[in-house]
Amino acid sequence: MSSLPALIARGIRTTAAVSPALAGGLALRVFFATGPRMPVRDWDATTHGEARYRRLTARGIEVVGYEWGTGPRTVLVLHGWHGRASQFAPLVRELVSEGFRVVSFDAPAHGASKGRRTDVRDWVALAEELQAIHGPFAAIVGHSFGALAALAAARSTVPTPAVVAIAGGAGPDAFIDEFVREFRLGRATADDMKARFRRRFGAEETTTGALSDAATHPLPDDTSLLVVHDRGDRRMPDADALRLHTAHGERSRLLRTDDYGHTRVLSADATLDAVVAFVAGGLAAVDALGTTTGQAQPKSTDAAVRTPA
Repeated sequence: MSSLPALIARGIRTTAAVSPALAGGLALRVFFATGPRMPVRDWDATTHGEARYRRLTARGIEVVGYEWGTGPRTVLVLHGWHGRASQFAPLVRELVSEGFRVVSFDAPAHGASKGRRTDVRDWVALAEELQAIHGPFAAIVGHSFGALAALAAARSTVPTPAVVAIAGGAGPDAFIDEFVREFRLGRATADDMKARFRRRFGAEETTTGALSDAATHPLPDDTSLLVVHDRGDRRMPDADALRLHTAHGERSRLLRTDDYGHTRVLSADATLDAVVAFVAGGLAAVDALGTTTGQAQPKSTDAAVRTPA
C-alpha cells in the first residue's frame, strides 16, 4: 500500500476505535473513490486510436463509447474500477480478427469520460444503452469490477448467452472484503460498510436482483460462464471466483493462470485463446483447448503473456 492509502487506512482505523459506524461511512466513501485515472498504455494506443467513438450518457453524465470491427455478432467488454476500455486492446484485436464487433465505454469518472463519481448502476445502464443500439450481445466480458457488472447486467436487463468473468467475484461483498483486508479494518467497520452499501442500492442479502450474489443467485439457465483468475492475484484473491464457478456447475469453465496477477491476466495467451473460443464456439470450443477446469476433469494451465503489438 502506498503512503497516501496507508494514511487514509490509519485514519479510518483510528475513527473506528471511537465509532465503527462513522468509520464505515468514511470507508465506503474511500471505497467509491475513482481517481487517479488510468492513461492509455503505449502498447494499447494503436487499437485505442482505431476505435470508432460514440457519445453515451449515464445518469446525465457524458460518457465515451468505443466500437471496433463490423461483424454481425457483437461482444461487450467492461473494464474494472480505475480501469478503461483500452485495457482490452489485445482481446479486441483477437475478436475483431475472428469477425466480431466489439463495443465498450469508459465509465463515468474513468478514462476519457466525464464525471467525478460512479457505481455499478452506470455500467449496467450503459450496457443497456449499447444493447439498444447493437441488439443482443453474443457475450459480455468483464474484468474485476467489470465482471461484477457483467454478471449484474446478464441477470437483469441485458440477457446474453455467454458471460466471461476475469479476475472478478460473485458479488459486491467480495470487493468490500478485499478493501477491508487491504486497509486492515475491523469486523464492525466491515459490517457497517456492507449495510450502508445495501441501503444505498436497495439490495438486501436475500434479493435476487442484479446486485445480489451471483453464486447464490446464478445466471439464467441458458447462460454459460467462463471464469478466468490468476492464482497469484493479490488485489482480488481467487476464492470468490472459485465459488462463482462451482455454483454454475456444468455450464461453467474455469481457467487458472500463474504469475500474471490482477491486470496482466487480460493479455495472457491462455486468456485470449479461451475467451475467443468461448465467445465463438461456447463451452465445447473451450473444452477443445484442454486448458480449463470443468466439473468432471480438472485441468490447469500456465499462461504466457502475449507481447504487446
